[in-house]
Amino acid sequence: MTKQEKYELVHWVIGQALKNGAQEAAAGISDSFSSRIEVRDRKIDKLEQANQNSLGIRLYVDRKYSEHSTNRLRKSDLERFIREAVAATRYLSEDEFRTLPDPDLYYKGGGPQLNNLDPQFTDVLPQRKIDLAFAVENEIAGKDERIISVSANYGDGMGSRVVATSNGFHGETANSYYSLWANVSVKGGDARPSAGWNESAIFFDRLKTAGIGDTALQRALGKIGQRKIDSARLPMIVENVTAARLLSPLVAALSGSAIQQKNSFLIDRLGQKVASEALTLTDDPHIPGGRASRLFDGEGLESKKISVFEKGILKSYYIDTYYAKKLNVNPTTGSTSNMILEPGGKSLDQMIASLDRGILVTGFNGGNSNGSTGDFSFGIDGFLIEKGAIVQPVSEMNITGNMLQLWANFAEACNDFREDSSWRIPSLLFNDVDFSGI
Repeated sequence: MTKQEKYELVHWVIGQALKNGAQEAAAGISDSFSSRIEVRDRKIDKLEQANQNSLGIRLYVDRKYSEHSTNRLRKSDLERFIREAVAATRYLSEDEFRTLPDPDLYYKGGGPQLNNLDPQFTDVLPQRKIDLAFAVENEIAGKDERIISVSANYGDGMGSRVVATSNGFHGETANSYYSLWANVSVKGGDARPSAGWNESAIFFDRLKTAGIGDTALQRALGKIGQRKIDSARLPMIVENVTAARLLSPLVAALSGSAIQQKNSFLIDRLGQKVASEALTLTDDPHIPGGRASRLFDGEGLESKKISVFEKGILKSYYIDTYYAKKLNVNPTTGSTSNMILEPGGKSLDQMIASLDRGILVTGFNGGNSNGSTGDFSFGIDGFLIEKGAIVQPVSEMNITGNMLQLWANFAEACNDFREDSSWRIPSLLFNDVDFSGI
């Protein structure tokens, strides 16, 4: 189906919804292709491929709202599907706040080129994908007698979407990704430490293909001899690959649903200092080649650069049209795009060297954070730092505290964020973190 045919079908679907009694409607057609190859013991263990298309429709009927989807795109099937969907919506409860966005807020074209799609995606042959997965495994296999198991994976995906609403919006998106990753487990006394590493890119020719297996192996071997230490309050460095775990509860507390339902520890804190001056966080949807770059959000609202935190001051919430109406405020957007935490000037090695005693956290093992209070408890893996050097691997430890206090103690960011991530978060240093043995 061509792009023009998709647009025509989407508008026909909206027309059918209005014909059957909906006052407003939005619809979109999505196409996706993905593949995944896993190799183990020098053999292909899994080979998966998926090619999907579907239509989704949002209905606003007599102040009632529903969402529906189908992968049957023939008009003869859709006529009945839409008729029954509108009829079913009438059985729901009224919700006066459910409407399409104000048309003035829609993206109207003319935005920057985002370069989210590799035009050569279909040129990558299956054998090339298999060879890349085996190359990752070959970096590890047989390199150390302590290795127990090795797996390597190649994955890719391409998706596109055409969307429209009954009050004037229409737009399209397209994106692609490629990834390679490795997982290794090794003998370590009574334990079997394991570790992984991955690389990803939007364009195939920018995918890093070497060093993935070697990095995963070294990270696994580095965990041999893990043990807990005495409980203490110490500085904590959180490695860039896992730092988003501590930022996520902070961002979740900014959502319109959490604010409206009073399930956020950041209610009524807009314009106030809620973290240290080291925290400046920006949501930038227009980074060329950014993993989450976009011209409009899921509702069609025009994407704009947002200052989320500026030197510790909360500057914006994430509020979609529905919760904006319930809260009687202007909508911003209901979801994040590229999250950029302002980096500092030190490398991770320099930051480690700056500590007399502390812990480098390289992974989290479960735990939870209370959205209402900000209280948290997370299990961690990592390394003890003494006199500026890593001295032993650490496990079976928890960090506990409150998100507001943790981010008040945020001291410094490194300069090592990963550009292949939609959350560009460097390694982070926090002071006075409570560590305890499990």
